[in-house]
Amino acid sequence: MSVRENRQVRLTSRPNGIPQAEHFSLVTAPVAAPGEGEMLVENRYLSVDPAQRGWSNDEGNYSAPVPLNTPMRALAVGEVVESNTREFSVGEFVYGWFGWQRYCVTTPDSVLRRVAPSALPLSANLSLLGMNGLTAYLAFHGLGDPKPGEHVLVSTAAGSVGSFVGQLAQIAGCRAVGLTSSADKIAQAKARYGYQDMINYREATDLGAAIRAACPEGNDIFFDNTGGAIADAAIRTMRLRGRIIQCGTAANASWTPVPAGPRPEREILTRRLRWSGFIIFDHLAEFEAAATRLAELALAGRIVHDEEILPGLEHAPGAIAQLYRGENHGKLIIAVD
Repeated sequence: MSVRENRQVRLTSRPNGIPQAEHFSLVTAPVAAPGEGEMLVENRYLSVDPAQRGWSNDEGNYSAPVPLNTPMRALAVGEVVESNTREFSVGEFVYGWFGWQRYCVTTPDSVLRRVAPSALPLSANLSLLGMNGLTAYLAFHGLGDPKPGEHVLVSTAAGSVGSFVGQLAQIAGCRAVGLTSSADKIAQAKARYGYQDMINYREATDLGAAIRAACPEGNDIFFDNTGGAIADAAIRTMRLRGRIIQCGTAANASWTPVPAGPRPEREILTRRLRWSGFIIFDHLAEFEAAATRLAELALAGRIVHDEEILPGLEHAPGAIAQLYRGENHGKLIIAVD
């Protein structure tokens, strides 16, 4: 029997801020046979996510950084090709923590969800049915509590989470306005993602005035993926008893030292705002129901998902930096082959 060879993208040095291609190396190593209680997953698609910035360095994030000289921590979707477990059989497809590599010897507790047969492409399990779509659905409905006729503002509106929030807002009968960084993303968000109006935050000389012009009645929900100057301006457009969902802080390249900004306490008090943080991995028990609902919406033609798939593991080292430069159009995914 020939020995399988594994290609891995390993984190070889600790970045200060956003990881670049030089912080990784592409290596080849033999694949170990799975032991008792283990299985071998052959990855087909790998996810590229903003949270990988935090997993690659030590900035006081919610999870420990990836050890150096190990495969980059990442979500992936793959096929079980060997199994010494009772939970999973050869031929099943799974979504979970399998890393930036072709093969992963792992245990059942690394699996977040079984992949059910579907007319949707397998890669959709990293976008619509993965962390991004699940985040949009569970955060928007669970913390936003949207009601028909309400006004919703979304940062990174054309991104892998924001593209779904706009559509979910439209389905809920809300008016959605988004912020993004280019004219082509504005056109894409209006045409495909349910946004009634868009703001190019890079071109706005007065961001607060631009938001007020696009949202003259104020906002009931602010779904924030950036923090920073956008959040500083947006909080002053919130309506009484509005809800802020803090889903990301992409505007800050580093949290050491802690960045300073305008104080929001008075706005929270006088507007009676509810400001909640959302981490998707607090909601594992809700994954299956949310994924089922999102698949139903997609198959009924009520929600779309755009993906940009990079062909081959050699594209992985620079992918996180590409994401933070805003160069992707849709969910950024790496095809292993």
